Amino acid sequence: MAKFATLTQDQTRSIKLLGLPLVYALLLLAVPLGAIVLFSFWTQDFMTVDTTFTTANYREIYDSPIYGLLLQRSLMVSGIVTAVTVLLAYPVAYFISFHVHPSKKSIWLFLITIPFWTSYLIRVFLWKVILGYNGVINSGLLQLGIIDEPLTFILYNVNAVIITLAHAFAPFAILPIFVVLEKIDRSLLEASQDLGESKFSTFLRVTLPLSMPGVVGAVLIVFIPTIGDYVTPELMGGAGGKLIANMIQTQFLQLNNAPLGAALAIVAMLCVTAISLIFVFLNRKYLRGRT
Repeated sequence: MAKFATLTQDQTRSIKLLGLPLVYALLLLAVPLGAIVLFSFWTQDFMTVDTTFTTANYREIYDSPIYGLLLQRSLMVSGIVTAVTVLLAYPVAYFISFHVHPSKKSIWLFLITIPFWTSYLIRVFLWKVILGYNGVINSGLLQLGIIDEPLTFILYNVNAVIITLAHAFAPFAILPIFVVLEKIDRSLLEASQDLGESKFSTFLRVTLPLSMPGVVGAVLIVFIPTIGDYVTPELMGGAGGKLIANMIQTQFLQLNNAPLGAALAIVAMLCVTAISLIFVFLNRKYLRGRT
């Protein structure tokens, strides 16, 4: 009986500890998501919302090529940004973990987080200054005599969006990879080399597989938010660099068609979820095959 009472007290304490975070998650995550799903099955005529259940919004998305084009472009941009960011972040994280003295690692991590001290919007505008027609890159190349006229393909297109997003999300990729690399037992690397493996072979067969959880985390942290980013495409993309998030923003704030915007958001979310789950499944299958 006493044991049962103790168990009940523990359960009560656990419920109290989890109660507030659960309510917080429901109010700020589940309820808004449920509202978006519900809205996607309604229709709106300017200020009047018709709550009759309908799949007209999803049929319009399927029938209109523009939405599919924007979604494909968004997935392509997010994929390229993720690949570029993770490929550049891994060597940085590896260098800090394996080649920087332990007493100086905190300084390096501090330097990596410095961009967070400024507003994301300010960083985007700084990239406009760097990539602009009379910006830093074009002015420098003109003075060096490398080009005769300013480059036009580095701003107000998809290339500018990719460059800006890759820079903005770089710290989010470096930090999880660094954390996993720090947890790798160095004796495993020494044992591999004692058995005749080269440093490069040790990296491929030991370090890289053990660091894959950090790589997966970095990929998901970068890939998922970039789909929903509309500030960077709006400021850097020009007419040919708009993404699905810009169309969602247009439907909600300019065309006053919240149900269609909600449906677009649900479709984009489902695509991102499916791609993320497939990536995680393939990664687990790869790691299982390595073992």
